[in-house]
Amino acid sequence: MENFFKLKENGTNVRTEILAGLTTFFAMAYIIMVNPSMLALSGMPWGAVFLATIIASIIGTLVMGLVANVPYAQAPGMGLNAFFVFTVVFGLGFTWQEALAMVFLCGVINILITVTKIRKLIIKAIPESLQNAIGGGIGIFIAYIGVKSAGLLTFTSDPGTYTLLDSGTVIADSSAVPALAPFNNASLLLAVFGLILTIILLVKKVRGAIFIGIIVTAVAGIPFGVTQLGETISFSEALSQLPTTFLAAFGNPGLQSLFSDVSRLPLVLITIFSFSLSDTFDTIGTFIGTGRQSGIFSDEDIKAMHTSSGFKSKMDKALFADATATSIGAIFGTSNTTTYVESAAGIAAGGRTGLTSVVVAILFALSAFFAPVISAVPSAATAPALIIVGIMMLSSFADIDWKDLNVAIPAFFAGIFMALCYSISYGIATGFIFYCIVKLFKGEARDINPVLWVSTILFIINFILMSVI
Repeated sequence: MENFFKLKENGTNVRTEILAGLTTFFAMAYIIMVNPSMLALSGMPWGAVFLATIIASIIGTLVMGLVANVPYAQAPGMGLNAFFVFTVVFGLGFTWQEALAMVFLCGVINILITVTKIRKLIIKAIPESLQNAIGGGIGIFIAYIGVKSAGLLTFTSDPGTYTLLDSGTVIADSSAVPALAPFNNASLLLAVFGLILTIILLVKKVRGAIFIGIIVTAVAGIPFGVTQLGETISFSEALSQLPTTFLAAFGNPGLQSLFSDVSRLPLVLITIFSFSLSDTFDTIGTFIGTGRQSGIFSDEDIKAMHTSSGFKSKMDKALFADATATSIGAIFGTSNTTTYVESAAGIAAGGRTGLTSVVVAILFALSAFFAPVISAVPSAATAPALIIVGIMMLSSFADIDWKDLNVAIPAFFAGIFMALCYSISYGIATGFIFYCIVKLFKGEARDINPVLWVSTILFIINFILMSVI
């Protein structure tokens, strides 16, 4: 195990890697129940998606751990599954089988752009200031996820926002604005307890502080009814439903019907493009944001990625592992599988090698049989971990020259818009756009890497197309 994962070389040990794997798993375990509930809205059988979610997560995470030897976990992505259901199926009228076919093709595209080194060229093209902004932005994004999961925010009507009706009458709008939630429910109070406990453990330098915080908080929630067994179906019942979605992407409806209507071809291509763009930049953002700061992807490793042929560097292998996961997930019956930003929780707990990922994969496998127990860990117990990890990642902002507006403007949009838009890829998109604007009007357009120009144009095209469809 030492020789395979190179634990000493990476400054870690088996105990730390196991704790990191447990921490990452519990930070992202919500997807086991949430993803099937989301995709079931499109008509897919809940049990089949439940198993497809677990299988895709196991395979994708194992490839990440055993091939790339990095501590990242993969699972069907939140946001991408909502796009699958509400935009592709409900909004555009595709069947869920056709949507799966598009996800499969998105995975194929991601594999191609990884093999042809396009993904690597994109990473190389991103200026260091924007890379630091992405790292800090992911910190804000993770912390915001934690704050929302903890229930610390409530959303109220903004009395200062007004809408002008066609008749000319001005009325108050119902636009929601965030506010601090009242501390009058058990779940919120439990989350606050967990946050304070985790902070105390960290400042006291207790090993495994984040994981201990999750478990103690979950146990403390039992007498208050916050921690309770979830409702799900049996493994055998879920297994009986799996043939419904397995290979459904290739049937009719599915891949066979997707291109049968020529009039729908532009819409199909636009949708696949949107899937792929979001999936690609979510992963790039996660790797840049967490990998550079922790040293998992060192400057030497990134440099080797630019100059080496084949798949020799960690980043090469990690990008390939991520690229294959989406197509694998679609084959079994789930939306885009992607590298989870919650992996940062395990990295913060000390995870540095693929052993962390292997632990996560094993826990996903066990969850197929113990879903009620796994789902019993409430968001109030995992939210404090995400908030703390977000705080840790903000240090990337320190390397940005905020006094120089030419640097600060693109960095602000790349860093802050991630949380405001609730999307890593949209944060990167706005950072790219304003970086190009600043450089262009300073007469420094020649300093912009051509790959960055192309990526920015693709983002703009995507925004235009999404506003049309």
